[in-house]
Amino acid sequence: MHKFSTILVTGGAGFIGSNLIRYLLGEKSGFTGRLVNLDALTYAGNPESLADIEQQHGGSRYFFVKADICDRPAVEKAFADYAIDAVCHLAAESHVDRSILGPEAFIRTNVMGTFTLLDVARNAWKGRDDVLFHHVSTDEVFGSLGDAGYFTEATPYDPRSPYSASKASSDHLVQAYHHTYGLPITLTNCSNNYGPYQFPEKLIPVMILNMLEGKPLPVYGDGRNIRDWLYVEDHNAAVWAVMQKGAIGHTYNIGGENEWENIKLLDRLIEIVAEEAGKSVGQLRALISYVKDRPGHDRRYAIDCSKIKAELGWKQSVDYDGGLRRTVRWYLDNPRWIERVRSGEYRSWMDTNYSKR
Repeated sequence: MHKFSTILVTGGAGFIGSNLIRYLLGEKSGFTGRLVNLDALTYAGNPESLADIEQQHGGSRYFFVKADICDRPAVEKAFADYAIDAVCHLAAESHVDRSILGPEAFIRTNVMGTFTLLDVARNAWKGRDDVLFHHVSTDEVFGSLGDAGYFTEATPYDPRSPYSASKASSDHLVQAYHHTYGLPITLTNCSNNYGPYQFPEKLIPVMILNMLEGKPLPVYGDGRNIRDWLYVEDHNAAVWAVMQKGAIGHTYNIGGENEWENIKLLDRLIEIVAEEAGKSVGQLRALISYVKDRPGHDRRYAIDCSKIKAELGWKQSVDYDGGLRRTVRWYLDNPRWIERVRSGEYRSWMDTNYSKR
């Protein structure tokens, strides 16, 4: 069992990161050390997602450092100032549509940023074996599945978008630093996360908010692309299990074992929003609008997560219907958070790139 005193979480103000910090500082994790959240606060990073954590634990168990992971001096300072002995690397540009329209930012953050973190960790730790660099990645690095089969840890990489290619590159760098320099690493590839605090550019929050506002519900292509959906708390419980008990140098796939065609997911989401928000199912279904498919749109993702279940004893705890309802309820209950994150750069980008669909 790996024990850590101070974990550096990169991208901790984002969706998965803020939920991870909340999880680690909660009772379920058993973690008793400190967390340092290093985040550049780009459009998708929102310190309000951790305002209660800052109030409760700021200056004792929780510390925030505003910095870009590509800024080597800033990363080195964080390692030195806080005596970091573990990294959970989540910071990334992650929206596929954005990577198609502007790939350079994805190469910079996801490849060069990961390199910077790895190299700083290697130099700061100087061959220690009581430390860990955990890298969080995606199932999109494996490409597209047909109607059958699942991604396993042995599936060859076959990325199809600038986003997935940048994540594949970062995965290879992490493994290279382990094999070349002996850096203690673990790596996870997860399926689509959903839940509270997700930035409203991803499918589920976009659809929820558009329903509430009576806006079109854009569906790519024929709507039959399939994704495996994983509740964010279950994902973070798996990440923590890997960080504590995972074999050094190993990769673990984390999935929801919960496949849905996009159009069927949307239909169920419509039913839940209608029930929770007092709206008409028929009126919400009338908002569905099929739009031109995304370039290089992978048809199906599905993860075989038998390795993490067998080796580490992890399993999903939130069923999909319950997770969807909790997610809808959270967006209904947090209009101030939504309004704040939908201002500024996000709003101007969405207006420019999505208004004419």
